[in-house]
Amino acid sequence: MQAVLERPSEAAYRWRWVALFVILAVEVMDLLDSLVTTIAGPVIRAELGGSLSLIQWLGAVYTLSMAIGLLTGGRLGDIYGRRRMFIIGAAGFTLASLLCALAWSPGVLIGARAVQGLFGALMLPQGLGMIKQMFSPSEQAKAFGAFGPVMGLGAVGGPILAGWLVDADYFGTGWRMIFLINLPLGIFAVVGAFKFLPEFRSERTPRLDLAGVALAAVGAFLLLFPLVQGRELDWPAWVFVMLALGVMLFGIFGVYESRRERRGLDPLVTPSLFRKRAFTGGLLLGLFFFAALIGTGLVFTLYLQVGLGYSPLKAGLTTLPQALGTVAGFIAAGAGLSERLGRKLLLIGTVIMGLGTIGVAVTIRAAGGDMAPWHLIPALVALGVGMGLAMAPFFNIVLAGVDDEETGSASGALTSVQQLGGAFGIAVLGTIFFAMLPGAVGEHVDAAGLRPALTAASVPAQAQPAVVTGIRACLEDRAAQDDPSAQPASCRDVENGGESSPAVGAYVQEAVHAGFRDATVGSLAVALLLLVAAFGLAFLLPRQGRPEGEGH
Repeated sequence: MQAVLERPSEAAYRWRWVALFVILAVEVMDLLDSLVTTIAGPVIRAELGGSLSLIQWLGAVYTLSMAIGLLTGGRLGDIYGRRRMFIIGAAGFTLASLLCALAWSPGVLIGARAVQGLFGALMLPQGLGMIKQMFSPSEQAKAFGAFGPVMGLGAVGGPILAGWLVDADYFGTGWRMIFLINLPLGIFAVVGAFKFLPEFRSERTPRLDLAGVALAAVGAFLLLFPLVQGRELDWPAWVFVMLALGVMLFGIFGVYESRRERRGLDPLVTPSLFRKRAFTGGLLLGLFFFAALIGTGLVFTLYLQVGLGYSPLKAGLTTLPQALGTVAGFIAAGAGLSERLGRKLLLIGTVIMGLGTIGVAVTIRAAGGDMAPWHLIPALVALGVGMGLAMAPFFNIVLAGVDDEETGSASGALTSVQQLGGAFGIAVLGTIFFAMLPGAVGEHVDAAGLRPALTAASVPAQAQPAVVTGIRACLEDRAAQDDPSAQPASCRDVENGGESSPAVGAYVQEAVHAGFRDATVGSLAVALLLLVAAFGLAFLLPRQGRPEGEGH
């Protein structure tokens, strides 16, 4: 069966609610794959090798390639048909997931993740576009409202699922199962798309803006690569040149798109969209909001797994209160808060998220090395509730002023900026965390605290200052090096200085825990600043989303 709809004003499509379920299936795949490597990253790096930046790249390369491809993906749906592009994207994403599961080296896995992101960029914008054409204006709010619970549960349920699959080690697959789980979902999406998704024919077929694609792709890469890799390369001058060139290219991209439209050609992103305050404000808000959300997830996972030694499953389960809070937030929003409060709900949700972030930071600092998962329950519940309240009205408000002919471009740009925000958050917060860690660990190695342990280890008093200095240098070098399994030269100098004694070992471990704690709290402070920026940008949005029954 292949239904064909030419205009959204025709009779409502019969299978629209079943089609929505198929569209949500690929949303689940995307959300899981954008988050699962955060939990599984330390285990993947331990098995495949590579530096600590591999953990960042596993998430960043996926979201970056998706951000680049989403601009093109939306336009390709306008050109070749949304149903066709949806099927190609879902099939390619499923095959790329299989390649990820079979990866035998860090390079192969990163490459497969990039392919995943590109095919994901092909399928995701088609779903948003088809919803706007399958559903009447009065039903669109309900249809878009279904994305909220799926996005929220995927965002916090993904880490739990990843931890469970990694620890369960089904059939000896270990971390590879987090990608194999996509196979049944992908097959369902492809089969369901063939049977239930309609094809939409445009009255006018636009042409693909290849130069615009190149400018956006290169600009995004020039911005993200230095942020992820700069710390590991010790910030050479050319890294900052790349950042400047990336900003320049996006400026050139904007000028080029405007000139292309004035010449009567089809732009990659319709410039008129950026004259709509709701849409432009929504793009900026999404960038900062998702940067804070995804970046915080990475930092929190590093603290739990590397700092406290939690297993992937325990780290994932620690986020369960956030999942429950998210469900509660979406239920409250769906019970009428979105319609009554509109933009105010976005503001309230963002404030609650900020308070939850502060609560997590305060709890981590107060609990110290004795931190247990239950300590974080109140703060994580607040974080989840705020996330649910803020995300529920997001799409309806941002897309309120988008006209039908702008649907493909708007959908691609909006979802692209979401993904770019995630990559930006991973790059910035991950880099800040790793940059702060060596100094934070070193600050907790002091002579007064270490002297009793050295005395118990029979280290002569006159030798203790040198041993303290050596241990501090060793721990700082361990925290700063790219490969945590390697032994820095500074550590070999203190091997016989008493570090192997139980008392000194316990002190060293506590210093490492305290360093991770301080680096985490510092990174959360940056995430809070991102949420403050999102709060301010929310005032650019209209007070209400599109009223039910209002057409374009």
